[in-house]
Amino acid sequence: MKNVLFVCIENSNRSQMAQAFANMYGNGEVKAFSAGSKPSGIVNPKAIAAMKELGYNLELHQSKSLNELPDVEFEYAVTMGCGDACPLVRAKHREDWNIPDPKNMDETEFRTVRSLIRDKVKELMMKVNAR
Repeated sequence: MKNVLFVCIENSNRSQMAQAFANMYGNGEVKAFSAGSKPSGIVNPKAIAAMKELGYNLELHQSKSLNELPDVEFEYAVTMGCGDACPLVRAKHREDWNIPDPKNMDETEFRTVRSLIRDKVKELMMKVNAR
């Protein structure tokens, strides 16, 4: 099982959806985590609705801090384009995805960001599963 981490500021949109997609596309070989540098404490209802459209229940997720992560080495630590550093996170590989924060976007724009995250996670899962 390979650990993969997704980080954004509030851990309420991008990193939550990325974690969900990693769970969906990880073929049982990935344990996905998400966290925020300044967690909001909630998962955005827009993210919950957007993932529900694809059959994933994000209501079971919680917004959490980097300090709440288990003490493990991650295969990949992915930041979501917000410049978040992961100084306390051990990772073999790091990537920064330049993904806009969809928090204040309308439904159509939000879905576009969701699709971008899905596509990037699919690419990442191919790399993870190839290792």
